[in-house]
Amino acid sequence: MLRVLYAFIAVMTLASVAQGAAAEDFYKGKNIRIVVGFSAGGGFDTYARTIARHLGKHIPGDPSVVVENMTGAGSLIAANHVFRVAKPDGLTIGHFIGGLFLGQVLGQPGIEFDARKFEYIGAPISDHVVCALTKASGITSVDRWMASKTPVKMGGIAPGTSTPDNATRILKAALGLPIQLVSGYKGTAEVRLAAEGGEVAGGCWGWDSVSVTWRKALDSGDAVVVLQANRKNHPDLPNVPQAIKFAKGEEGRKMIEVGIHGDSDIVRTYTLPPGTPKDRVQLLRRAFDAPSRIPSSSPMPKNRASMSIRSRRRKSRKTSRDCSSSIPAWSPSLKMFFTTNASADI
Repeated sequence: MLRVLYAFIAVMTLASVAQGAAAEDFYKGKNIRIVVGFSAGGGFDTYARTIARHLGKHIPGDPSVVVENMTGAGSLIAANHVFRVAKPDGLTIGHFIGGLFLGQVLGQPGIEFDARKFEYIGAPISDHVVCALTKASGITSVDRWMASKTPVKMGGIAPGTSTPDNATRILKAALGLPIQLVSGYKGTAEVRLAAEGGEVAGGCWGWDSVSVTWRKALDSGDAVVVLQANRKNHPDLPNVPQAIKFAKGEEGRKMIEVGIHGDSDIVRTYTLPPGTPKDRVQLLRRAFDAPSRIPSSSPMPKNRASMSIRSRRRKSRKTSRDCSSSIPAWSPSLKMFFTTNASADI
């Protein structure tokens, strides 16, 4: 009996080794592309290009890794492409905004994917939403923002986009901030340029992006972070007030907790098309989980340089499976942020 058991174990071990070797051989001489749903120069693009420079070193066969920007509809075009068009061969990685998963639950128009069927690699960071405005706008504090006699123009991308759009709309509804959302920009790089040109006052998106891509203006004082929206203060922003403290009632607090705090855990996910071979999925996950550190010379913030993302991968998978159960009875308050026309002044 033991002889049979040992033989079975040996066969299964050899099969596992052979499967792993096949995955490793597959990537020799291949090109992996990361499809980024936003334009070059923004936070999603910056992170993807930094990761691309190091990812191949942790994949047997040392494949090259390139970034392709596929803009439109707040990264929805990229998400639909990864789900419906991209071959499930382990050579295409999608990097689109995670708020689209919640958008599927809430009936966002244009979604052609089932988030439960993606293969999740993970997310390198949990987003920390901030609102940064130019000094020239005159809005250099929350008090000045609240006191503004006219709506403050804030840049956006498309309905259903976690940041800037959903975060901006939620803050307007939950805090009563005077805001006019000007949406339709291709990415946060364009929002930033629009703010510097005076088209808008600023925008609300992740600090890990703002702190890198708007560094010069922040250092000179030409751009100011006036508000943050996260479960706790960012170490870089100890004196910037938290949005939830200004929320109008319990519904306002819940909108911020679910629509911004909860969404931040899955905003920057990296995914694979449904049906990607499991051995290649595992190999890519191991590459992302590599214990090596991205060099301090990279444009990514030093405190976010680790490529270990196991916990956020679990969060991404869990959210895609059962986020519908976490949306309480007041979901219509959130639903309008995913279904309202981007050009609407809300």
